[in-house]
Amino acid sequence: MKQALSVSPSQCFDKTWSGEPPHCWSYDHIIDVRSPSEFQLDHVPGAVNWPVLDDLQRELIGTMYQREGSFKAKREGAILVARNIASLIDRYARGIDKHARLLIYCWRGGNRSGSLSTVLARIGFRCDVLDGGYKAFRRWVMEDSAQRINQLFFRIIAGRTGSGKTELLHQLKAQGEQVIDLEALAGHRGSLLGAQPKLSQPSQRLFETKLWFSLGQCNMEKPVWLESESRKIGQIQIPEALIEKMRGATHHHLELAADLRTQYLLKHYQHWIDQPQALEKQLFRLKPFMANETFSLLLQCLSDGRMEAFVCHLLEKYYDPLYDRSIAKNYRTNKQPIALDSLDHATLETLARSLVRSVSNELPSGSD
Repeated sequence: MKQALSVSPSQCFDKTWSGEPPHCWSYDHIIDVRSPSEFQLDHVPGAVNWPVLDDLQRELIGTMYQREGSFKAKREGAILVARNIASLIDRYARGIDKHARLLIYCWRGGNRSGSLSTVLARIGFRCDVLDGGYKAFRRWVMEDSAQRINQLFFRIIAGRTGSGKTELLHQLKAQGEQVIDLEALAGHRGSLLGAQPKLSQPSQRLFETKLWFSLGQCNMEKPVWLESESRKIGQIQIPEALIEKMRGATHHHLELAADLRTQYLLKHYQHWIDQPQALEKQLFRLKPFMANETFSLLLQCLSDGRMEAFVCHLLEKYYDPLYDRSIAKNYRTNKQPIALDSLDHATLETLARSLVRSVSNELPSGSD
């Protein structure tokens, strides 16, 4: 009779992988048996949620444990778990191939994952249970990320707001380079105007898990391209180890005239242009960080519908000085300026090829 096997995070994830989860780790299914709210906060990439207890049930059993003791709480919890497992197997397990390899985890203690894995193993499924559950996985993410960051070497795409940094990253990725788009992982473009329409940011933990997965796909003998960022992207904090490594890396600084950057921003921030009232509300959040005359000028441009003038003044009076101070403070060495007179597809594609050639024979430096 088959039994579930206990495995550690290192047994599951201690390697460089390619492809999509869960197959990149040789699993066919990763099953998170925690409640939906726990799953939403963060989970193993590629996992699906089979809640052995839903949020209300979990709260109920926890309260019962505190007020009436462990015996009654475990008894009532077992009743709920048994009912839910029957429903989960009926709903999901019928569609799983009998030869599939499953990884199952819960929060920490293994009660919920142990209950489901026991039943699935008795059916005949090949089940692994993650020892220590999500908490052990979370520790692994933080420790493994720091180690990978230390071993990788990075190249930074820098430039004032509207310089086409993200589009250049896309071109580098299209040419087979290793790229981590931190803003995409964070669901935000940075700054108060960087919120994406109809898109909420992930939790800090989920961002860090996504970053860890991206790091795990990187070959340590090739450069990893990133965009220069401040410590925070919206509400997301970039791990300190990565910030420090980025600041010591070579950065390629894109230099363009303000009118080109203005046109670029008008095109790529159309959602703000179409919502002048929402844009005005965001502008008031910037008021404490700029001179009164600058704020009045921007407000007047917005009121008059002079969007090109609004963007141009916003760059000149606010974003450019802010960015220049940050670069001067945090990226003091290894600056390679690149003058551009266009941000069209052909220009960025050619630049990407040139950057690839420039580092093609470079070996990692400072790696342990």
